[in-house]
Amino acid sequence: MDSLFALAAPLALMLPLVAETAGTQGSSAAASAPQCDAAAAGPDSPAVARPLTALRESSVVRQVRIEQRVVVRIAPQPPSGRQSLLAELPQRPAAPRFEEGSKEKCVTLDGIAGVQTGSGNRLVLFLRDRRMISVNLEKACRARDFYSGFYVEKNKDGRLCVERDKLQSRTGARCEVDAMRQLVAVGN
Repeated sequence: MDSLFALAAPLALMLPLVAETAGTQGSSAAASAPQCDAAAAGPDSPAVARPLTALRESSVVRQVRIEQRVVVRIAPQPPSGRQSLLAELPQRPAAPRFEEGSKEKCVTLDGIAGVQTGSGNRLVLFLRDRRMISVNLEKACRARDFYSGFYVEKNKDGRLCVERDKLQSRTGARCEVDAMRQLVAVGN
């Protein structure tokens, strides 16, 4: 049934053209009473001469709405490239311990240099100004889902904020940011 319609549709579009050529040859069929408004307009009418042109000219202007959506990807920090050369250097003392300090409400997205998974539902953000921020995700989320970074939709203010923004892992998990705290180095 569909193939029959596909074959008949082009013929139906050409029907007004056939009527026009028959009218110019002086056929008695063209002299009969018009049966529709398009036929009443005469063979010189654009509706009869070119049906697709008439359709385009009679189209209604509609409103067009363009929306822009920006998604930012935060990737984990790459491993250091020269680990084999560093293996020959003398060992440094143990790395400093970190404790959570003051609460943060928002962090600029442009200021985030990398991310690392923590324990439970925590991520560690490394900022370009050499600060580290601990991010607590909602309880149902696991930090290990974000092992390869995350996506966040950029807001008008360009910031990642507590209880507003949701992080999306590359595996599809979506988690809201519950709390952020700055990590402060504590001497041994």
